[in-house]
Amino acid sequence: MSTFQIDTATSRAHPTPAPMRRLTVPAIRDAKGKTPVVVLTAYTIRMAQILDPHCDMLLVGDSLGQVLYGLDSSVPVSLDMMIAHGAAVVRGSYHSLVVIDMPFGSYEESPEQAFRSAARILKETGAAAVKLEGGEAMAPTVAFLTARGIPVVGHVGLTPQAVNILGGYGARGRSEAERAKLIRDAQAIAEAGAFAVVVEGVVEPIAVEITRAIAVPTIGIGGSVECDGQVLVIDDMLGMFDRVPRFVKKYAQLSQQIDDAVADYAADVRARRFPTVEQTYQPKG
Repeated sequence: MSTFQIDTATSRAHPTPAPMRRLTVPAIRDAKGKTPVVVLTAYTIRMAQILDPHCDMLLVGDSLGQVLYGLDSSVPVSLDMMIAHGAAVVRGSYHSLVVIDMPFGSYEESPEQAFRSAARILKETGAAAVKLEGGEAMAPTVAFLTARGIPVVGHVGLTPQAVNILGGYGARGRSEAERAKLIRDAQAIAEAGAFAVVVEGVVEPIAVEITRAIAVPTIGIGGSVECDGQVLVIDDMLGMFDRVPRFVKKYAQLSQQIDDAVADYAADVRARRFPTVEQTYQPKG
């Protein structure tokens, strides 16, 4: 993937980008077997501004239900929530291809329902693509959407919207029957027209096998380093939570830094050390 430069020092809602073109669906599809695709979740305009120069794709994940809203799962997330956050991420980015999760209940009923939901997402946000969960059963829907001009990222393995059926968030692919199903699911979604497939929570040999079995990039999350790209929830990798899934590497400990900063602020306020003359307006003399 190409390297782009953006002025991230500004906190303006619409930073002025260096001349560039946003990455496209064909560019991501063509990354198969080449330089790994860098993906992170983003839910807000400011985070999009910070992540955009470093990522190839920004995923507005329905994980925002847990991360931002304190929900027990992604199941209650609404289409309106995804559109609001997706539009913010698009406004905050200029380089990355923005993909928005289709929330539970917005696409499973029929391909026609999926098209209405996906069309609304793309029209109201300016994003480039949608992501939906499911394997063979969702292949006709993926084909229906792509035939009508809606790019789709698939998602197989541990599918959080189906947590009630799966019975938890454990790794997938530990049995031979599960292994065969996972490979069929990935192949069906890729053959239906998805330009990339997220492979989540799958034991490593199966993630490798899926990557070799399909012609589009696999984006691993709890999969394998041999996947064609990787994605993490941004708040997990920045250390905003104490507990994270096994597959997360914490690249920072921001929760502790925030706690320290707020403690210092509270102490200064109570001791009347803040604000000082530097932070107050003085009369003109």
